[in-house]
Amino acid sequence: MRKRFLAGGLEGYADHEALELLLYYAIPRRDTNPIAHALMERYGSLSAVLSAPVEDLQKVEGIGESAAILIRLAPLLCRKAQLEDAARATALNSTERAGKYLIELFAQEKREILYQLCLDQKGKLLACKRLSAGSANGADLDVRLLVENAVLTSASAVILSHNHPSGMAAPSADDYSATDRAKAALETVGVRLVDHIIVAGRDFLSMADSGYLS
Repeated sequence: MRKRFLAGGLEGYADHEALELLLYYAIPRRDTNPIAHALMERYGSLSAVLSAPVEDLQKVEGIGESAAILIRLAPLLCRKAQLEDAARATALNSTERAGKYLIELFAQEKREILYQLCLDQKGKLLACKRLSAGSANGADLDVRLLVENAVLTSASAVILSHNHPSGMAAPSADDYSATDRAKAALETVGVRLVDHIIVAGRDFLSMADSGYLS
C-alpha cells in the first residue's frame, strides 16, 4: 500500500484503503484493514470518520487515543494550510474578507479561542497566532505575547479575533476591555489594531465597523 501511495498518491484507493494506510502509522503492528472497515461501518463515509470526535473514535475496537488523534488531526491540518494559503493570496483588507476567513478558522470550535492576525501594509496575512484557548465562555489576552508576535512578524497592523460559542456575536464588557488593552499595547511598538472581530457560528461582528475603533 505504501508503494502504491508513493507511486501515485491516493488515486484508485477505496475510502477504507486510505484509512487503512493512515492507521498503519498509528498502529504499525496490526492489520488495520478490519479497523478501517469498522470505522466506515460506524460512520458511513470517509468525511464522517475524519470529522468524528476523538472520544467517539476510541469506541471503535482497535482505535486508541493516538490513532484517534491522528484521524482527527489529518483533515484539520489540511484545512489550516488551505486557510492560510487563501488568506495570503487575498488581502484581508476589508471586514467582509477578514470575517469570511475567521468564520472558517473558528468552524467546529467548542471553546472560546483568541487569535491574532498579523498583517503587512497591504493587509496580506503574515501570521495567524493563537493567543489563548479558554473555556466555553472566556479567553484571556496576553498583551506581552500580542506585542511579541507583532514585532517578530514585522506586522504593520493586527486584527484581534475570538469566538462566542454561545452563538451571540455581541461584545461583552470584557471584550471592550481587551480591545482597549490590545490597542494601547500595540501602539507602543507602532502597530495599528485595525479591528476586533467576534465570530458566532456563521455570523460575525466587527468592532471597527461598529465605530468603537474609529
